[in-house]
Amino acid sequence: MSKATQAFSGAAQTPEGMVYNGALFQPVIDKCEGCGRVREFEGVQYCSSYPMPAAKWSMGICNFSTHARVNSGGSQAKVNPLKASKRSAKGR
Repeated sequence: MSKATQAFSGAAQTPEGMVYNGALFQPVIDKCEGCGRVREFEGVQYCSSYPMPAAKWSMGICNFSTHARVNSGGSQAKVNPLKASKRSAKGR
């Protein structure tokens, strides 16, 4: 049994998308290409974690994606100046 068959066993294809466990899954979008959660069902690719992939990408990077990561920018976290002065006084 393939991954897609295991992931969506009991699913049904409809004109709007795929119905699985009472949820309507919509096909993945181009930003989902390369994600490890994408599964194919009857020739169409769907996300195995979230039914509406376009909604997850609308506000930035999808938090379920396995191929895209948020860049931290390399900046350090801000340090409270009072705590920093106490640490330096202790010799840390």
